[in-house]
Amino acid sequence: MQNIENVSRRGFLKAVGVTSGSFVLGVSLPLSMAKASSNSKDVSHALNFFVSIANDSKVTLVCHRSEMGQGIRTSVPQIIAEELEADWQQVSVIQAKADSKYGSQGTAGSASIRNHFTTIRQIGAVAREMLEQAAANIWKVPLNEVNAKNNFVIHNKTQQKISFGELASHAAKLTPPDSKKVALKNSADFTLIGTDVKQVDLANIVAGKAQYAQDIQLPNMLIATIVRPPVVGGKVLSFDAKAALKVKGVVDVIALKPRPLPVTTNPLSGVAVLAENTWAALEGRKKLEIEWDLGEKQSHDSKKFTKKLAKQVNQRGENVATKGDVYAHQYDDENTVEATYTVPYIHHAPMETPAATAIVTGKKCIIWAGTQNPQWAKSKAAQELGLAKEEQDNIELNVTLMGGAFGRKSKSDFIVEAVELAKASNRPVKVIWSREDDIQHGYYHSVSANYCKAELTPNGSADHWISRNAYPPIGWLWNTEQKTPADSQLALGFGDLPFELNNLSIEKHQVDSFVRPGWVRSVACINNGFALGSFVDELAVKADVPTRKMWLKLLGEDRHVDPSANGFKYSNYNLDLSQHPVDTKRMKSLINLISDKAQVEQKLPISQGWGISFLRSFGSFVAAATKVEVVNNKVNVLEMHTAVDCGIVVTPDRVKAQMEGAMIFGLSIALMGEISVENGQVQQTNFHDYPVTRMNQVPELHVHLVESDAPPGGIGEPGVPPVIPSITNAIYHASKTRIRDLPVNKVFTV
Repeated sequence: MQNIENVSRRGFLKAVGVTSGSFVLGVSLPLSMAKASSNSKDVSHALNFFVSIANDSKVTLVCHRSEMGQGIRTSVPQIIAEELEADWQQVSVIQAKADSKYGSQGTAGSASIRNHFTTIRQIGAVAREMLEQAAANIWKVPLNEVNAKNNFVIHNKTQQKISFGELASHAAKLTPPDSKKVALKNSADFTLIGTDVKQVDLANIVAGKAQYAQDIQLPNMLIATIVRPPVVGGKVLSFDAKAALKVKGVVDVIALKPRPLPVTTNPLSGVAVLAENTWAALEGRKKLEIEWDLGEKQSHDSKKFTKKLAKQVNQRGENVATKGDVYAHQYDDENTVEATYTVPYIHHAPMETPAATAIVTGKKCIIWAGTQNPQWAKSKAAQELGLAKEEQDNIELNVTLMGGAFGRKSKSDFIVEAVELAKASNRPVKVIWSREDDIQHGYYHSVSANYCKAELTPNGSADHWISRNAYPPIGWLWNTEQKTPADSQLALGFGDLPFELNNLSIEKHQVDSFVRPGWVRSVACINNGFALGSFVDELAVKADVPTRKMWLKLLGEDRHVDPSANGFKYSNYNLDLSQHPVDTKRMKSLINLISDKAQVEQKLPISQGWGISFLRSFGSFVAAATKVEVVNNKVNVLEMHTAVDCGIVVTPDRVKAQMEGAMIFGLSIALMGEISVENGQVQQTNFHDYPVTRMNQVPELHVHLVESDAPPGGIGEPGVPPVIPSITNAIYHASKTRIRDLPVNKVFTV
C-alpha cells in the first residue's frame, strides 16, 4: 500500500529554497513490486521521494540514487516529471542524503529503474492528481474535466489554465489519493520518457564545477593516507613513525584498529599518516617503517590457483540444475566439444579513486562520500562509533558525485576509515586513496574457471550439455566458511541456460578465498558470459555453420524459459518472471539484428574476423559483434556493435552511452585485464601494469536500440558480458587461435 502525506521538513525546505506556500509531497512506496500486505510490519522499507513545487512553478525533485556517470540523477527525476506533467525546463534536482525513509538507496545491480519503474511513476502521478484536484476545486468542476499539462492544469471545456505555482498551496491541503487508483499515462503519451534530455550534472561536469568526494574542503581539515596490510588478513606488529613525523605538514601517525576475518566491508587496518596537505601525507607514509604479520593468506599465488581451478572444473561437481542424464550417455568424440575457460582477478579501476571526509563530535557525525550504498555506509559508520540503531540519525551522510565506481564504491571501507580517524584526531579528516592503494587493496572480480561440454545433434543443435564453474564466492566476505556462490550468483548467466536441451547438468565446485571479492560491473556474468559465448562459437566451428545459426538452433522454439524447471532456485535478478521472462523470441531477434546490422557473415580478408555473442542479464537482452584484424601477432579491433532490448527506454542517449562504455570496459577486460597475486600480494600498482583501454585502441562503436513496451530491464551492466567473447571469437576467426584463458595479451600484442 502506498502512504502519502504532506510534510514540512525544515532541512528539506531550506535545501530547496521552498517557501511556506509551496506544495511539498512526501511519498512512501513499497520497496519492491511485490504485493504489500496491509500489515505495515510486512513492508520492511519504503521508497520516499519528495516533489516540491514553489510559488513560481519551479519544480524540485529529489533523487534517492547515486550518480556515478550512468545518468540516474537525470533518469529518475525524468520519470517523476513525466507523470507529474512538469515542464523539464522548470525542474531542478537535488541529491538525497542517506535516509531509511527512501527505502533501498543501493545503486547497484542495474536495479534503480528496472525494480522501481512503476513506483517512481506513481510518485509523479499522485502529485499530478492532487494539483488537478486543487484546480477542479477552484473551478468547481469534476476532476475528469481537468488535465495537467506542462506545469499547468487546464480546464478541458474552457481551456482556462492555472499554473502549478498558483495551485501549490491549495494542493498541499488535500488528502492524497490512493496510488493504486491513480491512472498512469499510456506509453504512447510519453513526452519525456524515451526522450533525450540534458543530463542534470552535465554543465557543472564540463565546466569543472561538479563536486566529487576528492573535492571536499573543510576548515581545519587533515588529509589522511593509509599504508594497509599487503595481504588480506594481515596486521601491524609494530611501526616506527619518527621519520614520518619530521615531514613538514605531518600532524600525526595513527594505527588503525586491527580487524580480524571475515573482512566484510570494513577497513583492512594499517597505519595512517595525517597531514595538513596531500603532499605531506604522501611523503610521510613513504618514511613509515612497519613490521607486518602477513597472516595465513600470504601463500596465495594466482597463477597456480587458476590452474587448480581449471583442473577442478574438469571433474564432476555439486549439482545446481539437472535434466535428463548426461552421465549415462556415450559421447561421440567426433561430434563432441569440451573446453575450459579461465578469467583472472579483475579490478574496477574507476577514474576517481575512493575518498571520504568525516567530522565526529561526540555522537554526531557528518560524512561526505561518493558511495553507491549510502544507508549501508551510514550503518557501518554508526557501528564504528558504537551507536545504537535508533541513534543512526546522529549521522548525516552526504552523497557526492562519483567519477566512476563499477561496484567498488558500494563498499564502505574507505568511509569507515575516515570516521575512525576523525574520531581519533578530533578534527575533520579526508581519507584519500592513491591509484596504487586502489589497485592493490581493492575488491576484485574473482578468478574463475568454467567448463563446458556438449555433443552436436543431427538437427544442427547440441545436447548432453555440461556446465561447471569454480570461483571464490562474494559471500566469503561475511563467512569465511562459505566456499560456493549463493544461488543468486549462480543465476548470473550460469544456472539460467535458455537452450532447448533434453539432457543437462549444471554444477559448481567449492573454492577457498584469498583476496577480497567484489561486485565488479556485471559480476559473475563476466566469466559465465565469456564461457557461454565462446563455447557456442566453438560448437558452430565444429558444426561448420555460422555462429548465428548455432545460437538460433540452441535457443529452439519461441518460448518463455523457467530455469527453476531443472531444479535450480532461480531468482531472475529479483524480477517477476511473468513480467521479465527469459524469452527466446527476443533473444533470437536480437541475435539476428546484431548479425544483420554488423554484417558479420560478410567475406573478409584472411587476417580479419567477426565474432558475436549474446547474454541476457539483469532483465535485459544484449548481443555484441566485434571485427578484428590479426597481423604480425598483433590484434587490432576494427569495429564493435552492441544491440540491446531493455524494454522501455527512459533516456536513449544514456542507454547508448552505457553500451559504449560497456564495449570499452569489455575491451579492457578481454585484452589486458589481469590482477595477479604472488605471496598473497597484488603485483599491479597503477595503469602502467593494470592498463585500461586507450583511445587508440577504441574502434568505431555502434549501438542498436530495440523499441519495446516491455517493462524496463537494467542497463548499467548487461552490455559487458557479451562483448568479451565477441572479441575473442573474432580473434579466432581472424587467426584460428582460440583464447580460452583471459586476457588476450598473454598470447597477442594488443
